[in-house]
Amino acid sequence: MSELETISVELNGFSCRVWKKGSGPKLGFLAGFGGLPRWIPFLDALARERTVIVPSLPGFPGGERGHTVLDNHLDWVLAAHQLVHKAGLVGADIAGCGIGSSFAAEIAAIWPQSVRRLALIAPWGLFDESDPMTDPWAQRAPDVPGLLCADPARWEALKTEPEGQNSPEWPIEQVRASEAAARIFWPLGNTKLEKRLPLITAPTLLLWGGEDRIVPRGYADKFAKGIAGKSEIRVIPGAGHLAELDKPEEVAAAILAWTSQ
Repeated sequence: MSELETISVELNGFSCRVWKKGSGPKLGFLAGFGGLPRWIPFLDALARERTVIVPSLPGFPGGERGHTVLDNHLDWVLAAHQLVHKAGLVGADIAGCGIGSSFAAEIAAIWPQSVRRLALIAPWGLFDESDPMTDPWAQRAPDVPGLLCADPARWEALKTEPEGQNSPEWPIEQVRASEAAARIFWPLGNTKLEKRLPLITAPTLLLWGGEDRIVPRGYADKFAKGIAGKSEIRVIPGAGHLAELDKPEEVAAAILAWTSQ
């Protein structure tokens, strides 16, 4: 497996980090709530078989303050598409979680030639008044790790500053990620994505953590019903909303199997 490479691309006057590791056909990953302040085991599992490319969305870790110039959902979708293009992922397989999954779905709907196959972990963007998703911004800080992961220690490990770094930028970056997500999805994640699901023709794998406390399991059925292309639902036992943190090997195996077809 190759060494991790880090490059930057420019988007709307701000820098966005792009990670690259592995060999083989390209596989993009757009991260979920909180972004990725560090490389995680899940990405290593993918990189054993694929060239994994991980662009950082504006405002999320690695995305500077790019979210401050995005005023509406269309701005965000266009930025995500530009980012995928500049990261060299046009026509590749794309996976994502939560927030990232929502943008991967938007890109596949509006620019169908941009995506070969999709793997979406608990995507955001839909809203069911009778079964609403949990609002992560309305929670007490100590409760957030247990909502995002079945094992709260997984979230805490992701967000804990590396030993010896002691950088004032680290905590600012984590708060900025929450703000960026709120700019896109608050309140309650409703972006009217259901209207665009019928435009998705890419074969789509829908992955759900069996213990997801953010997006109800019934939303998987809503996505599958709306997507025009072939779709399949897989539930990962013992995983929470950020299933790739709780069960990195199992989630990576499911994505690799789906995108190898």
